[in-house]
Amino acid sequence: MEACCCSSSSAPSASILAAAPDVALRRRIPAAAGGRTPARPLRVSAVMLATAVPRRRGPGVIRAVFERFTERAVKAVVFSQREARGMGDDTVAPHHLLLGLIAEDRTLVGFLGSGLRVERAREACRDALGKAGPAQAATGLATDVPFSAASKRVFEAAVEFSRNIGCNFISPEHIALGLFDLDDPTTNRILKSLGADPSQLAKQALKRVQGELAKDGREPVGLSSFKVRERSAAGAGKSAIVKYSNKKKEKSALAQFCVDLTMRASGGLIDPVIGRKEEIERVVQIICRRTKNNPILLGEAGVGKTAIAEGLALKIANGDVPIFLVGKRILSLDVALLMAGAKERGELEARITSLLREVRKAGDVMLFIDEVHTLIGSGIAGRGSKGAGLDIANLLKPALSRGELQCIASTTLDEHRLHFEKDKALARRFQPVLVNEPSQEDAVKILLGLREKYETYHKCKYTLEGINAAVYLSARYIPDRHLPDKAIDLIDEAGSRARMESFKRKKEEQCSILSKSPDEYWQEIRAVQSTHEVALANRLKYSLDENDKDDGVNIEVIGDNKIASPSMPPTSVDEPILVGSEEIARVTSLWSGIPVQKLTADETKLLVGLDDELRKRVIGQDDAVVAISRAVKRSRVGLNDPDRPIATLLFCGPTGVGKTELTKALAASYFGSVGYAFLLASFSRSEKTCCMDHVLKKLFIRFAGISYD
Repeated sequence: MEACCCSSSSAPSASILAAAPDVALRRRIPAAAGGRTPARPLRVSAVMLATAVPRRRGPGVIRAVFERFTERAVKAVVFSQREARGMGDDTVAPHHLLLGLIAEDRTLVGFLGSGLRVERAREACRDALGKAGPAQAATGLATDVPFSAASKRVFEAAVEFSRNIGCNFISPEHIALGLFDLDDPTTNRILKSLGADPSQLAKQALKRVQGELAKDGREPVGLSSFKVRERSAAGAGKSAIVKYSNKKKEKSALAQFCVDLTMRASGGLIDPVIGRKEEIERVVQIICRRTKNNPILLGEAGVGKTAIAEGLALKIANGDVPIFLVGKRILSLDVALLMAGAKERGELEARITSLLREVRKAGDVMLFIDEVHTLIGSGIAGRGSKGAGLDIANLLKPALSRGELQCIASTTLDEHRLHFEKDKALARRFQPVLVNEPSQEDAVKILLGLREKYETYHKCKYTLEGINAAVYLSARYIPDRHLPDKAIDLIDEAGSRARMESFKRKKEEQCSILSKSPDEYWQEIRAVQSTHEVALANRLKYSLDENDKDDGVNIEVIGDNKIASPSMPPTSVDEPILVGSEEIARVTSLWSGIPVQKLTADETKLLVGLDDELRKRVIGQDDAVVAISRAVKRSRVGLNDPDRPIATLLFCGPTGVGKTELTKALAASYFGSVGYAFLLASFSRSEKTCCMDHVLKKLFIRFAGISYD
């Protein structure tokens, strides 16, 4: 525990200097009393300060506190003792400290920039105390002048301010802050008579402390935790400085951990949702149930699960919902933000409890939890041995069962099978809604609905051929992702690429114009003049009437000196950036690694020449090549069952005859890349029938004891 200087009955005075063994210190303070103070105050020796105080608490404690007083602070204390002795007072009161602070600040702008001088302040002090006689400056040494209880509280407040804002010293500004915080009536009367405002003086003191710390390259730790209260100079019995804790007013849990999708939909910040009418209606039906009214959207990544929740938010914002859903809000819960910073046991539980309390109090909130499988097991890591704490899912179960929390969840099929289905108590509280991948026709409609948003962002125009190419190429050459997500990403990146290329072309044109020589400019001018002369000659030679417009020269005379030349290309400044099938194919080529010419090749020609392409790589396997080609051709012309694969091929033969090579040749010829060949199983003809059965079982049967999920 720190001890402040007010714990003693007296303070450092001028007599300390005489008793101090350090001659340099004896000279330093009197010499600086009437002169300018250094920009950065020096430290005063603890020995010099401790010799003037009684050793009730031990010299070590007192010395540790007085080491933090700067030279200017010691001067202010010495001046206050002189003022008290000069006025004939037995103790140093707060108004004496005010006089000492004013006497110490000998700058041109006066005490804390207020223009106050010690002579005027001394007269105002005598008038406020009702003391007769002219004000005289105190002279001589003030020895053994103790401090009053109020002055001790001033020093205590100064020490507290210094510690709270991270200062390792106590300056006159800290003492001034403690003085203004005390709200002494006599001090307030003196300042009022001088026309000074304590709140403004406190603000100036805070600024000086901040500037002093900035010189050392440090930030004030808790300076924002002190707020100066605006009030009159009279005081009205209230402190000029109001101390606030560093703890800010906490935001509500819903505002801190959730995003209002309904508000975003009202502000036009959500893309339109095309299709998915059946899925949204199914979600609304589940929400309107009496119990277990929590839908969970199940589907592969990229099929549009989040878009369904956003589509429901759009319907609520537009009022296109049943009457019992009007006024509802859909808030998206950020699970990562909910867990971030929860270090202590019980902190995460407190957040969730507060969140549930606010949801229950609001009554019109539905939570949307994306990737809901992350709730299972979240919050128990590092809490004892093997999950000793409660995870978020267990904390939500009671609210879900009682109907206090209405939730829309989403996750993938694999994550639902691996994590969600294992928790039977949690799974039964949610009703599954299967979200399938849209067809190519529906994907085209979705892209047409989103086209305006992406055109506005990229400042380009998407052609209908480009939209169709995005769906077709993504469905064929990007099999590891799903529509419409991969098609949307294609048009997004194609628009970005086209905009960048347009910007580069404009920069090159500007650079080429600036780099032309005067002779080149004269050549262009002569070409325009010659074209103008030819046009005028043709105009005189032929009569250009309305019937002969198509037979005339395709030249428009704009004015006497301006004419458009057919050889000159039109300006590209105002031309819109078009994104067509070629731009989409380039981006698809970057993604898949397949050359652009193969992506844009005619599929009819590809099918016709499939036999020859396969024979170029696989020699002597004509029967297998013909069988594969027939199966692929029948599939592409629509002569097969659409619900069945193109063909089920089983390549059998001894090692080295070309089974793998034929698979790679088919993938490279038809799909454009060898990477699309998947080798499921292969075996030699010499293997027995039982071995063949074992290989097939490996493909389709789960063996026990291998922990298959």
